[in-house]
Amino acid sequence: MQTLMKSTLAVLAALAALQPPAARAADVLTLYSSARPGALAPDAYRHGGRGQAIPGYAVVRHERELPLARGRNTVRFTDVAALIDPTTVTFESLTDAAGTSVVEQNFQFDLVSTEKLLQRYVDRAIIVDQVRGNGVESFAGTLLSTAGGITLRREDGGIQILPHNAGVRLPELPGGLITRPTLVWDVAAQRAGAHRTRVSYQTSGITWWTDYNVTYAEGRNAHSCHLDISAWVSIVNQSGATYTDAKLKLVAGDVQRVTPTGRVTPAAIAARAMAMEDRAAGFEQKAFFEYHLYTLGRPTTLPDNSTKQIELFPAARRVPCEKTLVYYGAPGHAYGGGPMTDRNYGTPTNRKVDVYLGFRNAEQNNMGMPLPAGRIRVSKADAADGTLEFIGEDAIDHTPRNEKVLIKLGSAFDVVGERRQLNFTVDTSRRIMTEEIEIKVRNHKKEPVTVIAKENLYRWVNWQITAKTHDFEKQDARTAHFPLKIASGGETVLRYTVHYSW
Repeated sequence: MQTLMKSTLAVLAALAALQPPAARAADVLTLYSSARPGALAPDAYRHGGRGQAIPGYAVVRHERELPLARGRNTVRFTDVAALIDPTTVTFESLTDAAGTSVVEQNFQFDLVSTEKLLQRYVDRAIIVDQVRGNGVESFAGTLLSTAGGITLRREDGGIQILPHNAGVRLPELPGGLITRPTLVWDVAAQRAGAHRTRVSYQTSGITWWTDYNVTYAEGRNAHSCHLDISAWVSIVNQSGATYTDAKLKLVAGDVQRVTPTGRVTPAAIAARAMAMEDRAAGFEQKAFFEYHLYTLGRPTTLPDNSTKQIELFPAARRVPCEKTLVYYGAPGHAYGGGPMTDRNYGTPTNRKVDVYLGFRNAEQNNMGMPLPAGRIRVSKADAADGTLEFIGEDAIDHTPRNEKVLIKLGSAFDVVGERRQLNFTVDTSRRIMTEEIEIKVRNHKKEPVTVIAKENLYRWVNWQITAKTHDFEKQDARTAHFPLKIASGGETVLRYTVHYSW
């Protein structure tokens, strides 16, 4: 049976065969990403996005050799992304830039589809084939409607209603429909012959981010450690175009861009793919304006509806790090328009003690390269069988060289905290209040630990700690850190009194 799909594909193939071939040069893609680590669900790059907008864009540059006659020419260019921003398109002749100009530019995106084909044939003659028993019965007539099925007025005047899965034969492709998004230029040329041309535009539906894979190993004491760090670039292409043997550039940094109000619907999705690149001729990075530019030293192919991963830099070995336990007993509290004199403000306690890894992105630590924003996953080898087990992940922002990277991995199982208010007084006439806080940290591990008790002095801007059982380090105008040493199986109790005035 000649089904509707087969008929449509035959028409598409015939139309595509009419497109004139053009000499190709390497495309150049510069990718800009607004995706933050974890912001893109895995379904968005494993199953085609299901309508989710990809938070990134690219500048695409095609170089093609095109024949131009002297005078006015109509140039049709079909190698463009379905999610192109037409307002960003430029066309230039590299052969005769001064003598070649664009008089008019159009972007045609009325792509052929089953629904559009049938709509164009309403009130026109078609043939419908339907399976009946072991055979196929054909109905010829005029198409009246495609709502709820195919409604046909037969040649004998009767009305026939057929399901959508019936095969439809169309005599020709109706005018105005195209198979691929197409740029059409009215070009005025002074020189006839082959012109080397460059077409540039921006497209959405393409993004990149960095995935850092880290292996953790313990050092000589409970706080020292070292890391093996590798970095891979993940690129998701759902722009509606395939870029073959393209030159790839990545821009890392926060580039200002006006947020678009809408989104062009992409063309039909092709098969999904996942690709991994080898290490030959990897990325070279350099400062570029106030950003960093990473250029791949070899061509690469980005199929439409695919995810590709390329190594950003070779693994850095034995990067020194430090493990820190932090107890933040009352997170998320801050003063507002005046002193917080409510006794119960901030009293609920948090029991979790968080685990952090920190390292400095410095050359002497086997690092020292600009790190694009990305997700950093940490694993540790199980001594029993040598397998790597996942122990936590975090996101990092763009990090210059020589800056510190801090990773939150999770919460300690065997170390818990407790925070409570012992006393509270307020004298509004004298504009003072006093609060006494007690913090207990218990260690159920077999070895001693050091925990940083992080305290926000959140009731007012003017404060002074007037009594304390442990020393503290003032971090900023409202934060104090109390380092606490807790023996194996032991408990350490911190008490301090803070005096506020206004």
